[in-house]
Order: sequence, then structure tokens, then C-alpha cells
Amino acid sequence: MQTRPFKQVDVFTAKPYAGNPLAVVLDGTGLDDAEMQDFARWTNLSETTFLLPPTEPSADYRVRIFTPGGELPFAGHPTLGSCHAWLEAGGRPRTSGRIVQQCANGLVPIRHEGERLVFAAPPSQRSAPSPSLLAKVAGALGLRAQQIVAAQLLDNGPVWLGLLLADADTVLALKPDHRALKELGQKVGVAGIPPRDVEPATLLIARSNREARAFAQSGSEDIGLEVRAFAAPIGIEEDPVTGSLNASLAQWLIADGYLPERYLAAQGQCLGRSGRVHVMRDGEGQVWVGGDSVTCIDGKLTL
Repeated sequence: MQTRPFKQVDVFTAKPYAGNPLAVVLDGTGLDDAEMQDFARWTNLSETTFLLPPTEPSADYRVRIFTPGGELPFAGHPTLGSCHAWLEAGGRPRTSGRIVQQCANGLVPIRHEGERLVFAAPPSQRSAPSPSLLAKVAGALGLRAQQIVAAQLLDNGPVWLGLLLADADTVLALKPDHRALKELGQKVGVAGIPPRDVEPATLLIARSNREARAFAQSGSEDIGLEVRAFAAPIGIEEDPVTGSLNASLAQWLIADGYLPERYLAAQGQCLGRSGRVHVMRDGEGQVWVGGDSVTCIDGKLTL
């Protein structure tokens, strides 16, 4: 065992203890899989990351991401939180203004938009869920079929069953049967669009293209999407704020015209959090997902 630098970062919030905490071991060299997994289980956070020297020439650092129940190939809040911790600890990117993170899912570009970090959402594949799975998940969530507007299996490393519900209030009122969801072995992301007296999404998309306002300025509390994430199969009944899910939801819901090309997602309200996820799709079709991060614990650990 040795002494290693360590940070605990709150992600998708500028206010400490209002987002999703992340444990970051800034030097994971020499640790094997079992040691990383044991420590992640001990922290009991949704994710714990270990930073390592990159093996890809263009990457600035490599990250391994563990939940209490296993390793993930990619995740959003660990991407932003790990990058925040790496920069704060003195990390210097190879290319000014652009950080490249290496993870099991490949290379993830990250950049600054003002003070906020944003990552390029990796490609997401989607497909229609089977009627049987959809019915079982709806039952575990206490939903009626008519309350589900659309459903897709979303895969950008982590696989989520994404459900768009009729409204945001229904999302916030859910009381899932987490045991049933665990037995199904399927992580579920649920989203609803708050009501608003504005133009339809297709007109908002056109306006977004014309205006092209700075992404860093999309900091108002005009919430475009309310999100909850249920992940009992990996040991997390409800995740406070989920970057990978929000990335896949954005790629789906923007492409299908449910949302404009720039919006603000809220997540964590039912857990006493106020996570905020800033989403935009650029002119080339790339979705970027951003959020603030703040360090809450800065020190050393023995591992």
C-alpha cells in the first residue's frame, strides 16, 4: 500500500454537495482490478475513478471508472469530474484548450466553455426495446402504457432503457420497485419535458441554428428536461446526476425533434440534489454535454 493523492469532486453543480459526488484517485499506478473494485465498493459512491498514464499517444491521461458493482467503459460525470481534478492537480493538456481523455470506450474530447467543462458525447446506438421488457419495466415503475410517449434502448458504453414520459411531474412522482428493476437487469433512464408556452421544438431548433448563442451562457434556470436514472443492477438504486444517460437522451430527443439543439436538464431533485446538465448540438451534429464541478475533499489516501 502507498500514499496517493485523492480528491472528492461534486459534479454537475457549482454549489458543493448539490450534485453527484465522484471519488478520484489521482495516481492509480500499480493497482490491480480487484484493488480498484474494492476501493470503489468502499466509497459506496455511484462512481470512483483511477487516473493513469495514457497508452494512446494523443491522450492526456487515462481513466478507469468503477461503480460499487463493476467497471464502466464510459460515464459522463466521471469524465467531467476526473478532468476537473486532473487540471486542478496541475495537469497540462498536450493541446491548449482541448483535453483528451482515454477510457475503455475510446478517446473523449473535452474542452472549456467559459469556466465549465464540456465533453463530446460518444456515438450512441439506439434500438426499440422488446414489448416484453418495456411492459416489465413499466410495471416496476408503476407506469401505465399511455404515460410513455417514446422508448429506446440507448448504448454509448453503458446501456440504458430510455423512457420519455408525458410530463415532468410524472417523472418526479415515480416510486420505483428497485428490487424488480434489479431482477430485470436493466438500467432505466426516465425523462419528461416541463410545460412551456413557447414554440414547438422544431421551431426552436431552427431558431437555435440562427442565433448560435455561446454555449457557456446557457446558465438560466429554464429547465428543458427533467431526468431520473435508476441503476439497481449495478448497485445504485437512483443516480443523482448521470452524464452518460443525458448524453444518449440528448442524441435521441434532439434528433427526433422532442427538444431544441440547446437545453438545460435537471436531475437529482428527488434525492435532495439540484444537478444541472448543459446540452447542445453543434453545427456538425456533435452533441456536447457540460456541467460545473467543485472539489469538496482534497487530500491523500493509503491504498
